Amino acid sequence: MTSAAFNPAQSAPSDMSDVPRVALKVLIAGGFGVGKTTMVGSVSEIRPLRTEELLTDAGVGVDDLSGVKAKTTTTVAMDFGRMTFRDGVRLYLFGTPGQERFWFMWDEIAYGAIGAIVLADTRRLTASFASIDYFERRDMPFVVAVNCFDSARRYTVETIRDALDLPAEVPVLLCDVRRRDSAKDALVALVEHAITVSER
Repeated sequence: MTSAAFNPAQSAPSDMSDVPRVALKVLIAGGFGVGKTTMVGSVSEIRPLRTEELLTDAGVGVDDLSGVKAKTTTTVAMDFGRMTFRDGVRLYLFGTPGQERFWFMWDEIAYGAIGAIVLADTRRLTASFASIDYFERRDMPFVVAVNCFDSARRYTVETIRDALDLPAEVPVLLCDVRRRDSAKDALVALVEHAITVSER
């Protein structure tokens, strides 16, 4: 598969049931409350599988809720969705749990993935470090997609790259995961980056 064959403008209808020409597994990672569940839901052509549970007192003193105090649920296993393009490329989307106490599941979820989107929140950039470190240690291609929350200050891509100490070859982009087209652009950027890395 070449990047030229992957046409992001041609999104398949939700009832597409044919066998895909290419099936790819991708991860949506990042800190707690950064928008992983929202992203999977906004682009999935099927009803997404979610494993959200209400936050309880068991997480007090364990989970870092700074910056997301209004959040009432958390993903305890993974999110799952699917997106197919008309050129026969189908993406299987796996959203990882963001809280540290669930990180032990990441190796299983990551198995067989071509790469990952690391969602970042400029109000809590340090919450992205663990995900970035995970994929760097495993030499797995990833892109950083900054989810532009309404209440967050806007920064340039260059400023964010410097703050996260990312090498020039790692794509950084701004997005709004609530918007299907914006979330889809991040997925396309990841696939194209993974292809580039594989061809080196």
